[in-house]
Amino acid sequence: MLVNPNARRGPEAVAVAPRLAARGVDAVIEHFASPDEAAADIVRRAGEFDLVIVCGGDGTVASAAGGLRQTGLPMGLLPLGTANDLARTLGVPLDLNAAADVIAAGKTERIDLGEVNGHPFFNVASLGLSAEVAQRLTREDKRRFGPFAYALRAAEVLLTARPFKARITVRGETFTVRTLQIAIGNGRHYGGGQVVHEHASIVDGRLDLYSLDPRAFWKLALMFDRFRQGSHGAWDEVHTEKCLEFDIDTRKPRPINADGDIVTRTPAHFVVRPAAIEVFVP
Repeated sequence: MLVNPNARRGPEAVAVAPRLAARGVDAVIEHFASPDEAAADIVRRAGEFDLVIVCGGDGTVASAAGGLRQTGLPMGLLPLGTANDLARTLGVPLDLNAAADVIAAGKTERIDLGEVNGHPFFNVASLGLSAEVAQRLTREDKRRFGPFAYALRAAEVLLTARPFKARITVRGETFTVRTLQIAIGNGRHYGGGQVVHEHASIVDGRLDLYSLDPRAFWKLALMFDRFRQGSHGAWDEVHTEKCLEFDIDTRKPRPINADGDIVTRTPAHFVVRPAAIEVFVP
């Protein structure tokens, strides 16, 4: 059981261990100093265990993905984060006792993993508005405001948002967009419950891209429910694509947010790894 010591609910995750033991899962608890250590810990101790329980938010889970893929160990999820979008996608309860019961029940499924410039992500990788929000969002914001922290920082970003041009290559063809945000989803949920596309799935072996035209800026309030449902592609100002991989380049390097953390910059190559990770699901 890998526990992020910086997670608000870390002690709650540790307290679940006796419940797991009563159901036949003997959990050895290990804290890591930074999310980057999670994958290395999994690889280092792979021969000692049958499964890995990752306790943390979406960024922590993504940082563990490389170790999970390398070792083939199945992952149980105890969601401790602010958004917990992978848990939403998988249907894993946010209540930690109920999430522990999902692991003990033993049902697993193989899910896709996205990569951007070699960095893994389960939910979404993006540039533009959401990357700026990620840069402004602090740990203190998350502790004080929970999921509302995203909305608060997003409101600040919108006041100073500037469109940019990007070249997108898909299926060997390149086109240029003027955009406020480009998001590439592997899973279904991102940003605390928004849906990347109404037909998005974490088991379909595809990535879902959308680009938000600056003409939609004044419509964002009207489009809010559409983004929550994933039906924003019905608007003319939102361009959508579905493919195995994408390449995106910009005139100046732009930061890319993957599952809540800035991990790389453009130019960027996005690719899906189908059925790469085994996870415990309800």
